[in-house]
Amino acid sequence: MTVSKGPAAAPPIADNSLNKMTWRPQYRCSKFRHVFGKAATKENCFDGVPITRSVQDNNFCAVNPRFLAVITECGGGGAFLVFSLHHTGKLDPHHPRVSGHRGNVLDIKWNPFNDYCIASCSEDTTVKVWEIPPHGVMKNLTVPWKDLQGHSRRVSLVEWHPTANNILFSTGYDYQVMIWNLDSPEQVIKNPVRTITQHSDVVLSMSFNTDGSLLATTCKDRKVRLMEPRTGNLLQEGNSKTHKASKVLVLGNMKMLVTTGTSRWNERQIALWDQEDLSVPLLAENLDGSSGVLFPFYDPDTHMLYLAGKGDGNIRYYEISSEKPYIHYLTDYRSLLPQKGMAAMPKRGLDVSSCEVFRFYKLVTIKSLIEPVSMIVPRRSESYQEDIYPMTASNRPALAAEEWLGGIDKGPVLMSLKPGSQLPESHSEMKGLANSTDTRRSQSRPGMLPLAYIQDRPETKDAKEAAGRADDDRISLTNGEDLALCSPPKTENELRQKFHKQQEEIRRLRELLGQRDVRIKQLELEIKNIKNSQPAQTHPTC
Repeated sequence: MTVSKGPAAAPPIADNSLNKMTWRPQYRCSKFRHVFGKAATKENCFDGVPITRSVQDNNFCAVNPRFLAVITECGGGGAFLVFSLHHTGKLDPHHPRVSGHRGNVLDIKWNPFNDYCIASCSEDTTVKVWEIPPHGVMKNLTVPWKDLQGHSRRVSLVEWHPTANNILFSTGYDYQVMIWNLDSPEQVIKNPVRTITQHSDVVLSMSFNTDGSLLATTCKDRKVRLMEPRTGNLLQEGNSKTHKASKVLVLGNMKMLVTTGTSRWNERQIALWDQEDLSVPLLAENLDGSSGVLFPFYDPDTHMLYLAGKGDGNIRYYEISSEKPYIHYLTDYRSLLPQKGMAAMPKRGLDVSSCEVFRFYKLVTIKSLIEPVSMIVPRRSESYQEDIYPMTASNRPALAAEEWLGGIDKGPVLMSLKPGSQLPESHSEMKGLANSTDTRRSQSRPGMLPLAYIQDRPETKDAKEAAGRADDDRISLTNGEDLALCSPPKTENELRQKFHKQQEEIRRLRELLGQRDVRIKQLELEIKNIKNSQPAQTHPTC
């Protein structure tokens, strides 16, 4: 009886243990749960910058791995400043400006495929595209590369197409969204290739999905619109009575949109929408009672959403998932310095050795300061962390302007952020895509030959040496700073910064060299083991 009773009593104990396990709370596993914000030191900020006093709800600044641009105060017209990222510290009050507009500049955006090209729009009803010299702005720029004249009222926003080369979108107070083809040979372009007239009021923001096949907009008439950017056909339209949207972002390829705005009771609110149905938001969450506009920033690689309020000192960040509850609050970065605008660094300009996954450039008007703020994933190892840096969008266009206008859509050309890795070579159909500006850049740098030129030549000794020089120049680009294009330091502070950066680069290269030595030893050991495991060959006796 006791023997048979023992096994019969065992199963209920196992069932109880399983039930207890299911009662435990379920925790989300996330790599970014402990992401923290780290502000740059005073020496690495940009001080004494005369930031614009405009009340427009824009970011007023833009950044790429080479340059930082900020709209400034200017009498008798509009202007903005452009300075190299490594020229931190006190700004020269007589620093040259880009000052070709006759009215206040309202928005600026860098070309995602050309770090020397920037677009600006102004109250003078024009959009201008500028070429920035390789060493930065050494004298006032007043003549643009392209002058776009088509709007009848002031132009408030400009956006570049995310995958097509030289396609620019602009919108203003004439309620129209205009599409410009910058491959046009004229210096003054008066006719856009397409005009979208779906809006009945001022457009407040524009956002593309990953391949640029969808354009989302928010308007002063409280409506969220989703349309085909090439034709302007309206696909979806949303108008929630409980949410007044001011800014919109398409969340990559997740088939969702996020908007920031206000609730019926004027509380700041964030709303998530289904891309296929904009009749009602998936969820709406009230944040606080402040009045400043919320600027959303999204990283499609990490699925992290950042919210920075105008006039706030903090930055909230969340993780987005495709399943309920969709938005998972992580934490927020707190600061006593209020921001007037923010610029986000492209992923290819981040410092991967410190596990930096996002970087803001924060305009602090009360101190005439631009403060970099890095979002860092805490890791013990200082080596490259492949799990937090997936393949990301590169600075190579996937399409020519004519191809996109002809009806072709393509996703972005991807690149790895691993130190020492090279950008993927462009496809055969992309030959000849680079404009005359890119040709001049390559010719102005001795020893830097166009990659297509090297590839098309036969494998001669000279060609191999040229390819080697091109690779050396490409490797010299580290964290967005091209050492060959850096101007010499002017002050002791700049010299000290250059020294520390070079020491950091030497440490990084030594670490990479050590990893390769370890790999070589592993391979040698494997070869030795294989040789030892093979049976000895027997020779026939005479």
